[in-house]
Formats: sequence, C-alpha cells, structure tokens
Amino acid sequence: MRPRLFVRPLTVTVALAAAVSLLPAAPAQAAPARRIALAHWSSAADFDRGRSHGLVVEGGALTLEDPVARSGGQEYGEWTSPWVSPGFRLTELIPSWQGQTPGASSLRFEVRGRTSRQTGSWDTVARWAFTDRAVRRFSGSGQGDDLGRVSYDTWITGGVSAYQVRVRFLRPADSTARPSLAALDAMASRLPAVASVRTSAVGGAPNPALGKVLRVPRYSQMVHSGKYPQYDGGGQAWCSPTSTTMVLAYYDALPARSAYAWVQNGYTDPEVAHAARRTYDSNLGGTGNWAFNTAYAGGTTAQAFVTRLRNLRDAERYIARGIPLVASITFGGGQLDGAPISSTNGHLLVIVGFRENGDVVVNDPAARSRAGVRRTYDRGQFEDAWLKRYSSGGSLRGSGGLVYVIRDAAHRLP
Repeated sequence: MRPRLFVRPLTVTVALAAAVSLLPAAPAQAAPARRIALAHWSSAADFDRGRSHGLVVEGGALTLEDPVARSGGQEYGEWTSPWVSPGFRLTELIPSWQGQTPGASSLRFEVRGRTSRQTGSWDTVARWAFTDRAVRRFSGSGQGDDLGRVSYDTWITGGVSAYQVRVRFLRPADSTARPSLAALDAMASRLPAVASVRTSAVGGAPNPALGKVLRVPRYSQMVHSGKYPQYDGGGQAWCSPTSTTMVLAYYDALPARSAYAWVQNGYTDPEVAHAARRTYDSNLGGTGNWAFNTAYAGGTTAQAFVTRLRNLRDAERYIARGIPLVASITFGGGQLDGAPISSTNGHLLVIVGFRENGDVVVNDPAARSRAGVRRTYDRGQFEDAWLKRYSSGGSLRGSGGLVYVIRDAAHRLP
C-alpha cells in the first residue's frame, strides 16, 4: 500500500488501515483503523474542477487577474474547491499550500464541511503571506459553528462526510499586485485514540531504506536561545523552522543571503532566524504552524505539503527515495531514550534514515550544538512518540504520524 493517499479532487479515496494497537488495557482487541486521505490541486485541469472568480491560470499557478469584490479596503478574487468526499467521516482537516504574495497581497484559506443533513459555515484557517513586510500572517482559532472549529493549522469536527476549501486572493484596493497559488493540498483524517502503538515490522522484502542515512546538514535550535524573541520567545522554541531549514539545506535550496540581510552581522546560522520569521504565526505566537512551514519551504523547492503516514514502514519509502521527513512527536519522561529533552507536548525533528535493525536516525534540533544533532532512537519508542493521538484535558495530544514532505525536482515521491 502506498505511504499516503494522493487523490485528485472529486475522487472518492480509500481509507488507509494502520498496524496500530489499542491502549495497553485491551491488547486482544482488533487494531483500530487509521484513515488518511490527501487531496491535491496543482494544475489548470485541477483548478478547473473548482469554481473560480477573477482568477486565471498562468504558468500552472492560479493568479489574481480581475478582482470581483471589495471588503475592508481589500479587493479579491476567489477559488472554491469541489466537494471532496474521502470515503470516511473525517474529524480533522489540515490544508497546506504553495503560493506567492507580492507587495501587500495575501491569501486567505477557509474550509467547511457537510453531513447528509446540513452544510457548515466557512471557517478561516489562515491568512498568509510569504513575507511579513506588509501583512500580518496569522492562523485561525475558535469559530466554532454547527460542524467544526479551527485550532491554528487544523480544522476539527465531530465528523463530516465531505469538505470544501476556499481560497481568497487579496490585495489593497489601490494595488496591482497579483497573488498566486501554485499548489493546494488538504489532508483529511480520522484517527483512533491511542496512547501507544504496536511497533511496525522490520524485514521482509529487500528494504533499501535500512542502513541508509541521508546526508542532511545539522542545525541546532538551542544555539539561538533568547535570540530574536519577537518570534516565539527566541530560538529555544524554533524546532520547526530549524528542521525545515535542515531539509532545505539538504536540497541546496536555502534562500539567497540577501533574503536574510536583516539578521545582525556575525549571527550563527542566520538562515534559521530567517526561517523563524517567515513561519511566525501571530495568532499562535509561535513558529510551529505546520502549513506555514511547508508554505515557506515550497517557495524554494518543487513541492512541500503536510500529511500523515501510517507508520515507519511508510517513512522508509521516502528515505529510500532520498526524501527526509520533518516529523512531529510528543513524549513524556523516560519515553524516548537518548533524546536531548526530557519530555515535550510537541517537537519537530528530521527523520534522515534507518539503522539495519530498523531503529530511526534523526537530526534532532533540540541538541545543544550541531555536534549532538544526529541521534538514533529506538523504533518502538519513536513510533509511540510520533503516531499516538489522544484527548487529554479537552485537548488533542500527539500528532498522529504528522510529517512535512519537502522535495526538489530530482526526488520523486514514492
């Protein structure tokens, strides 16, 4: 089975069943299904399946041409996806995208769902701009309606059968800027509540990922501690942009030095500070917005999106193709041997390879210096930290296998 479901709009997708166990108290019960489906739009044919107003496709990107409405000093065009039915009642939706926002233009992303009885209202997931020179980049929050609510980068619902995504292309009324959207992804999922998972098998057919470690450059977030505190309080919190920077460096796709000329002279790893600024979410007050990180990476690479994988067997397929993965993990004290931090409610690192025995090789940016970034984690412990998803105190904990997939043109998806 493929590591992620890559579907065209209007296609009914097939649920992915993962090899995960129930909570330890009920080991004899059947494993619950993990259902994940990704819809993707990135061509004129894709965008034609939706409804477009005031936009044209140029160079494969949907671009503002002739605004059709005005609101609050902004004029805009709009694209609305067709209804997408993933084949299961989704409970989470995470859109991600690649776009350009020249001048003071921006893109606003909204989602809504429907059931057999009703259609929900539109909820804003993000207003985004590639830079922060003229537009304050922010995610959505609250907006609880009859069917769903927004929690920063994620739309959460009790269960809907289909969804739509709407993108508004905004610019000041006196501007001629032409914001564009090159690609849009929407990852729908329905995950079982699990606090631990069954370790995925190692072995079987020849596996080119075992024993393979990609030469991903190493960066430490901790060398930035206390620096540029206007972005998430300082670099000690920059695990996400630091991980994204490592992957961009691997592809030799870091921005030109002129892009981060604003960073003070002599600053260590200025490209990391630049990534923190470009991914900062003013509503979240941090740099860990998943879609903002892939949108930043997509500005210099062929493709970048957010999705979930079933287990490390899926991750191995990416490593075999030479594609490192930024993964989101959560763990408590003593649950991840060898980690540079004792526990975390959410941490990003880069999966760079596997040992012959299946253990996971990572670049963990929480190390105090570059020298300690490369680490090997026990396969079972890592999968627990990465795949678990459960409710605690009214909030969802764990990422449920979430990754940033970032690749250049030379590396094909599995």
